[in-house]
Amino acid sequence: MDQRTAEYLQQFGLADLFPAHVREEMFLATYARGERLFSQADDAQTLYLLVAGKLKISLLSPEGKRLILAFKSSFDIVGDVEYVRDCPFINTVEAVTDIVVIGISYDVLRKHMADNAAWLQFLLHTITEKFETKTRAMNFNLLYTVDVRVASYLLSMTPTQQMLESTSLIDMADLIGTSYRHLNRVLQQFQQAGWIVKKRGKITLLDRDALLEQAGQNIYE
Repeated sequence: MDQRTAEYLQQFGLADLFPAHVREEMFLATYARGERLFSQADDAQTLYLLVAGKLKISLLSPEGKRLILAFKSSFDIVGDVEYVRDCPFINTVEAVTDIVVIGISYDVLRKHMADNAAWLQFLLHTITEKFETKTRAMNFNLLYTVDVRVASYLLSMTPTQQMLESTSLIDMADLIGTSYRHLNRVLQQFQQAGWIVKKRGKITLLDRDALLEQAGQNIYE
């Protein structure tokens, strides 16, 4: 285990959770903004600890629509549900910003941590939070108006910059659960209000405060 991995584990209070021989099996990986860690239905063999940056988690519905479940910032954990259920990845996870993760294989966890009470309690806590988040995300698509969801999406996708690049409005509409036409109308309203500029496939945020007020709360966080 390298020094950076040790420092991240110490930073998030995880150094004592994993025995030394398990920590030695961990590896550090980086992903660039927009890069996928994995896609829904991929074979799941690794658990990831998000220690820097921000992720987007989405789900492909039976109707073929991708919907946002949540945005996650460090610290968080992905692959825990699949580890417990021994199943393929349930969701698609991609980097919103450049991210750093600590990976550890399921085989190592099953061999060395299966009877570790502290680890099992940690898993129980994180998985319970995941199902609460999924329930809230599904309800948001029903309870919140499209303009609120659009404002939240724009803010969540640009945590460290003002421009959303190479945006497909069709993909964006699917992710927030609306039609392309409705999304385009809302973006035009935001542009007329002076909150954004939409040009050549890019959306530039001009007034984050106004978008925050529109969102009320950042519902995808």
